[in-house]
Amino acid sequence: MNEKKYSALVKKHTPKEDVFKNAMIAFLIGGVMGIMGQGLIDIYSYMCDISTKEASSYMIITLIFFGCLFTCLGWFDKLVNFAKCGLIIPITGFAHAVQSATLEYKREGMITGIGANMFKLAGSVIVFGVVSAYTFGLLRLLVMGG
Repeated sequence: MNEKKYSALVKKHTPKEDVFKNAMIAFLIGGVMGIMGQGLIDIYSYMCDISTKEASSYMIITLIFFGCLFTCLGWFDKLVNFAKCGLIIPITGFAHAVQSATLEYKREGMITGIGANMFKLAGSVIVFGVVSAYTFGLLRLLVMGG
């Protein structure tokens, strides 16, 4: 079989994704995640009698915890197959990236396994996040004047 026939065969059997449908699902799930986050902030600030700024930190910790827990239980990947980027883009996706690398390398030990590899997937997110925050902060300083 030549390369053109093989490419045509692969193209014929490659599943087609509905981009609009995936975008709408991600938008809706991301919105639900936002509602859940705001609900957690309201619950924490009301029940613990703390400021919304402090409750926001607890909300982030809660979402990270559940992202890690669902990764450990094997549920996160199944949820992402349905929710698309609605779960990957928020902090839960970052937690999943760190936790999945941790689970993969735990047999190699605490230092050379977990410690050396836990940010393997998430390291680029941290680096580019810090660089972009610095760049936009510098631009804001130059444009706004302080």
